[in-house]
Amino acid sequence: MNYPVIAKQLLALLGGKDNLSALAHCATRLRLAVKDESLIQETAIDDLEGVKGQFKVAGQYQIIFGSGIVNQVYAELAKLTGMSEMSTKDVASAGAQKQNWLQRAVKGLSDIFVPIIPAIVAGGLLMGIFNLLTASGLFIEGQSLIDANPGLADLASMINTFANAPFVYLPVLLAFSASKKFGGNPFLGAALGMLMVHPDLLNGWGFGGAAVSGTIPTWNILGFEIQKVGYQGSVLPVLVSAFILAKVENGLRKFIPSVLDNLLTPMLAIFITGFLTFTVVGPFTRDIGFLLGDGLNWLYDSAGFVGGALFGFIYAPFVITGMHHSFIAIETQLLTDIAITGGTFIFPIAAMSNIAQGGAALAVGLTTKDIKLKGIAMPSGVTALLGITEPAMFGVNLKLRYPFIAAIIGAAISSAFITMFNVKAQALGAAGLPGIISIRPENIGYYIAGMAISFVIAFGLTIVLGMRNKQTAGNQAEASA
Repeated sequence: MNYPVIAKQLLALLGGKDNLSALAHCATRLRLAVKDESLIQETAIDDLEGVKGQFKVAGQYQIIFGSGIVNQVYAELAKLTGMSEMSTKDVASAGAQKQNWLQRAVKGLSDIFVPIIPAIVAGGLLMGIFNLLTASGLFIEGQSLIDANPGLADLASMINTFANAPFVYLPVLLAFSASKKFGGNPFLGAALGMLMVHPDLLNGWGFGGAAVSGTIPTWNILGFEIQKVGYQGSVLPVLVSAFILAKVENGLRKFIPSVLDNLLTPMLAIFITGFLTFTVVGPFTRDIGFLLGDGLNWLYDSAGFVGGALFGFIYAPFVITGMHHSFIAIETQLLTDIAITGGTFIFPIAAMSNIAQGGAALAVGLTTKDIKLKGIAMPSGVTALLGITEPAMFGVNLKLRYPFIAAIIGAAISSAFITMFNVKAQALGAAGLPGIISIRPENIGYYIAGMAISFVIAFGLTIVLGMRNKQTAGNQAEASA
């Protein structure tokens, strides 16, 4: 590939250097912020050598080149534009200016949760391994692997400790990330998170039982009682408290003399925010979190397969808008209340959607005669089955439309199926074939069956719709002739 030529052609098709306000790249995609999207010649860009797809999301214009190639194209574009020092955050900031309030809110949640996903996934997968070791009848009839091999008991106990740590101390991770996002000192945020899970407090998971028995410990300050309850595994209280902390910290710096800033600002910020957290913010947002989790589970349990089908049908469109990132907060709350909720139903439905997108892309790859399209569809279909759908969705299915329609239909039907059997995940992971380890042991069979249904329907329907699409195009060509 002649990268300088491709970069020069691409820049012209993007409307020239003056139309770019930011330029960066990730592992597979160029990420651009453009001033006037009407100047972009999308059809011509699709025909450029090396281009595997393109899409617009979160105020950004992204072009898929694939790993290795994208680095070379970016390097040449950076020379032509002089934007070599920019990062993906710069592009995101420039693109955010074009977003509405809802898109900005979703992006804000994404910016907070995405950095901590590795910790949550690590804990979730370790939890899945623990469940495999302790699930009775999964591998040996009437016994767990621990029962059959008692020497593994302490190993399972160690794995369980490792798995629980990210969820027990989730407020520390969340407060650090959220404070950084809100413009505060992330280490003050971490200190606030530590305060919310301090061992002197009643463990947050014991709050329900203590409330029933009337044994909630309190601080009695001048006759005013404040509950000494921790927020282990909480999401909403931490986010709101971190926001308040950032605002209090920055507000204090406006009138505290610089000579006293390092002494007074951190102390007052932590004290004021901590006091507000335990008196107002925490109790109020904790109840909202309970209601949200209970409401979603009620909807899931009450609407049955119809609700599951609807959620499966709209999940992929949510991915297009980026709003699926907001589900991470809900899933985390469902998992922290797993004793009540039984786990998260969102993860299995997301997996059904991902499998469907992969099946549709593979169907295109196997039936198309276009060498370039086949080269994109086959590998992207496989990666979608493993839980990464962007290349398949944006590079193949949305571009042709009929595979995307087939995929969301397959996702809806398979989601209805797993909903009938109340399939839930008790950990997070890769939403696809590897997600088996995250599913409740008693639901694994139904999860596998659901994936098979999703793949077969999306794959078969893509072929049928593709044949119909070709026949329609042929008829139109004959009519015009």
